[in-house]
Amino acid sequence: MRRTTNPHARRSRIFVLIALLGAFSTHSPSQTIYSDYPQKKGKVQPLVWRPLPNWITLDFELRGRTEGQTSFNYTQGNRTYELTRAWGSAELRPTRFLTGYLQFMDTHALGLPTHIVASNMRDAFDLRQGYLDLHTGSGDTQIHLFAGRQQLRFGSERIIGVSDWTNNSRSWDGFDLRISNNKNQLDLFSTSVVAIAPTSLDRHGAGLTFHGAYASISSFKSKIRISPYVLVHTAHDVVSQQGKTGSSVRTTFGAEIEGLLPYHLCYEWNGSLQRGSYSSDSIHAGQTFFKLHYTAEHLPWQPRIGAEFDYATGNTHRNPTRISTYDQQYPSNHNAFGLLDLFGYQNIRQERLHLDLGPTKNLTFLVQGEFLNLAQAKDNVYSGSAGTVIKSPATGFATTSLGTGFDASAKYVYHEYLVANIGVGHLFPGEVLSDNNHATPGTIAFFSLTYRFRLDHSNNARNDIP
Repeated sequence: MRRTTNPHARRSRIFVLIALLGAFSTHSPSQTIYSDYPQKKGKVQPLVWRPLPNWITLDFELRGRTEGQTSFNYTQGNRTYELTRAWGSAELRPTRFLTGYLQFMDTHALGLPTHIVASNMRDAFDLRQGYLDLHTGSGDTQIHLFAGRQQLRFGSERIIGVSDWTNNSRSWDGFDLRISNNKNQLDLFSTSVVAIAPTSLDRHGAGLTFHGAYASISSFKSKIRISPYVLVHTAHDVVSQQGKTGSSVRTTFGAEIEGLLPYHLCYEWNGSLQRGSYSSDSIHAGQTFFKLHYTAEHLPWQPRIGAEFDYATGNTHRNPTRISTYDQQYPSNHNAFGLLDLFGYQNIRQERLHLDLGPTKNLTFLVQGEFLNLAQAKDNVYSGSAGTVIKSPATGFATTSLGTGFDASAKYVYHEYLVANIGVGHLFPGEVLSDNNHATPGTIAFFSLTYRFRLDHSNNARNDIP
């Protein structure tokens, strides 16, 4: 007998849970906004080491996260494991025009068999960043040229980000020219993403394949920030839908806009189109997401309530020489479609509700409910790493329902420097999953601790680690 689901009942359960969590209140601190993507909080503890030359700074980050999942990779049963990450870096300032930066990483997934450890979980002692920063400037204007292995992270990181939640945070090899002042910034870059090799040195593919211009403009209107971007992604030896081998050039152009509105409202919008060629096929794809939040500043805990819509195109297969699946680029996908991180920003549609609370300055809560569907029934289900989870049958899926989810998480900063995260997320599978051997409901629970410190010659350490 075919399994049936009741999405209205599931949505009702989520709404009730959100309402219950929002009903508790005590006192009213200053507003603390919890970002949907968990940005770092807490300070970097400054420590003094006199033998260290004053032109060297050493930075360290230690993080451990315990995770438990009831259906690891959809079907493999209960798993509990520990993700450990150690970063250490040295910043060298031999002249006022040149800075060198080296950062190592050592990451492990304890408690998981090696054959199911994901590529973003493990990398035994490797170079995460290593670059030279040649810089100059006058007044407020600064010019930097970064050359080497480095981070790229812009705006909300839904298009380009480092994916910090993963054990092996992303980096690129290449060049980034940055021109900035107090309010505006322009990055012109030519890079190639670094591929993780868990037991050998990481390296990128042949040549520089990811290029772009990304600007952030906020000087002309104090309550609006506009970030236009143009990105070009190239590849060799790709195979078209007709089986022909050739090259690919994919251009993405769009913008992200963030701003404040009257009546305690704020918003964020991002939209882009993709055009280009994929061997003998043409590319016509795009994405958009929109978020609107209201902050009740007069209420205890100052709750912020938000709604979100996400859409990334899928392939309709109406034109055999056209590809319409949006290429998600290099996003920070954690919590974009639920805390389980099962889906990527390709062939997907999501409606979502947010509620975040700030009981104290150092404590924040986030509760979310999401309703997930495919954008096109004739395209595949894609993972957060852009791999195919379920291949669409020739006639397409019977429905587009991926399921509904509920997530709750909290973050606490202890004595300014030790940051604790705890959370739980659950996915109620929809017909697309349940009809294709992925019917097991998934739950994840996690607890993590992060500590960062900096060693300087004197007690002048900054708290600006990116």
